[in-house]
Amino acid sequence: MFGLFVPHSHDAADSIDDALEASSTGIRALKISLFILLGTTLLQFGVFLISGSVALLADTIHNFSDALTAVPLWIAFVLARRIATRRYNFGFGRAEDLAGLFIVAVVALSAIVAGWEAITRFFNPMTVTNLGWVIAAGIIGFAGNEIVAIYRIRVGQQIGSAALVADGVHARIDGFTSLSVVIGAIGVLLGFPLADPIVGLFIAVTILVLLWGTVRSIGARLMDGIDPHILERAEAALTATPGILSVPRLQLRWVGHRLQGAATIQVRDATLSSVEKIVHEAEHALGHALPNLDDMVIRTSTVSGAPSTPHRHD
Repeated sequence: MFGLFVPHSHDAADSIDDALEASSTGIRALKISLFILLGTTLLQFGVFLISGSVALLADTIHNFSDALTAVPLWIAFVLARRIATRRYNFGFGRAEDLAGLFIVAVVALSAIVAGWEAITRFFNPMTVTNLGWVIAAGIIGFAGNEIVAIYRIRVGQQIGSAALVADGVHARIDGFTSLSVVIGAIGVLLGFPLADPIVGLFIAVTILVLLWGTVRSIGARLMDGIDPHILERAEAALTATPGILSVPRLQLRWVGHRLQGAATIQVRDATLSSVEKIVHEAEHALGHALPNLDDMVIRTSTVSGAPSTPHRHD
């Protein structure tokens, strides 16, 4: 169940191998989902004005924050396409991970605002009207957010973007909180007026609890954490390459939605040309195993342990 909100795998096998194409795909996903969420938010806010439902207000605030998180992520994808400079000689891919932190902060803030509004309504009750419209708005909110969630998560996993996946998870949480609004409206219809602020408070607490998985995902990227499955895929590609005896060292890290790394491969004593051929085949194997690999420094050593010149895969 938790995996529904925090998708685990960023499958490198389905990744887009061109960095510019990957960034363009991410920007397109953000554009489309932004307009869908803004439309959903405007509709829900209109219903709130005629109904006074605090649960619907909480959901509307969260939907609006979800739409806004697309903006810094959009900027990050644009920055990631810039050429590296002498100061930022690894490029600007980390901007994407920083945008992920901003998303986490916005989600947390929206949960606090929604929770405060719900608590206020416990002490200052307000009659909720037009409950049929509230239920309809909740269902529409769920549908809009789930469409956006599926789209963002799928594209995020395709290009290897933890921040875009986090934004998709954010939309999915919004979708289920929209269903909670429906439950609150039904409770009011059944003669339990406190159902509306109770659901509003439940939404706020649920957002904060589920946010932890996203925090871990973004934090792992910033600490150069990598899914062991991806590391195993790279190791398998190298060890299967003819001429490679072992892989004593292998490191990978995400920079935005692209991979960088370094490896040491052990080969038999051979001529320089044959070693270069092995390295070339290793690079080719890695390119197939990890399509979003941008840069890989490969150092070779012979069985006797004498190191040779490192090779770089771009």
